[in-house]
Amino acid sequence: MSTATEPLPNIDFEHFSKLDLRVATVTACEPHPNADKLLKVTLDDGTPEGRQVCAGIKAWYEPAELVGKQVVIVANLEPRKLRGEISQGMILAASDLKAEPAADAEGKPGPDERDVVVVTVGKPVAPGSRVS
Repeated sequence: MSTATEPLPNIDFEHFSKLDLRVATVTACEPHPNADKLLKVTLDDGTPEGRQVCAGIKAWYEPAELVGKQVVIVANLEPRKLRGEISQGMILAASDLKAEPAADAEGKPGPDERDVVVVTVGKPVAPGSRVS
């Protein structure tokens, strides 16, 4: 059972159209060497060099389970270093909170209190395909 959350304020179409959502294929995945909750994910995003993202989904996914999956990413998110590793985007995921979730020390629901599922596509498409 999910708990309802308050919706965020509406944005205009101009702001929405600035998001570059793309399909990417996971080519490699491993635990982040300096973070307990992150996976370091290598993606084929249709570019010659590909990209790396750090995703906070370690509690819900084994690295090998993601290899070969096609996921939806925010491709134009400004790159940033997360615990010493560069993250060049974000993998989209849905979070299904259980009723009355217990909070962890940071006030966030823990892995036993919610399910997190990466957003995938229904059938294979070319890496780098736009999502609209």
